[in-house]
Amino acid sequence: MAYRTRSARRMVRKTRHNFLATIIIILVLLFVTLNWILPALINGIGFVKNFINHPQTQKSSTLENPSLAPPVLNIPFEATNSAQISISGYASPNSKVKLYLDDSSKQTVDVSGDGSFIFSNIHLSLGTNNIYAKTVDEAEKESLSSKLFRIIYDSEKPVLLISEPEDSKKIQGGDKKVKVSGKTELGAKVFINDSQTVVDKDGNFSTDLPINEGDNTITIKAVDVATNTAEIQRKVTYNP
Repeated sequence: MAYRTRSARRMVRKTRHNFLATIIIILVLLFVTLNWILPALINGIGFVKNFINHPQTQKSSTLENPSLAPPVLNIPFEATNSAQISISGYASPNSKVKLYLDDSSKQTVDVSGDGSFIFSNIHLSLGTNNIYAKTVDEAEKESLSSKLFRIIYDSEKPVLLISEPEDSKKIQGGDKKVKVSGKTELGAKVFINDSQTVVDKDGNFSTDLPINEGDNTITIKAVDVATNTAEIQRKVTYNP
């Protein structure tokens, strides 16, 4: 019985020693991992990442030539009702020019000996289109961007409401004139029988229009910044 008790005590002491040894080994491994293995692994990953990305950085830098003069685009309007436009301009003679639309390359054309070039049939999207270009040299290096143009493509007719006169209005005696008034959208121009009238900041317009005896046809036309046109006619009869 005493022998078994001593044997059990030795087993307990041995188990404790093994447990403590295991804890010490784990702590040592954890210390080594945190201080040597993990930093080395992180550095290795960073080195591999830099090595992979390095050719991309070199490729990007070789495509740029800040000393190359950017092209000059000639776009004399800010809005259009056409889905396709042509763009002319000037750049370094005998080079190339690349056109970008909303940061996407669309066309590359050769520049003539006199420095002129033209892009034809550029397709626009409804709304705002961001357009710029870059000069390209013989080594396919690109200049800095040209001036950015924001071109609005709008194919809808402007709003045009006529308050006066009502159609087929009859005027008896008095002055030979009629009041023409109404409202259009902001930025639109209004023409009454081909004569431009004043439009206020809210789109309202009003004017007294001279008329002749008998039947008169009044044409009111609104033209927006994209040159879309809305037209309404009113007939007025004047009797002395």
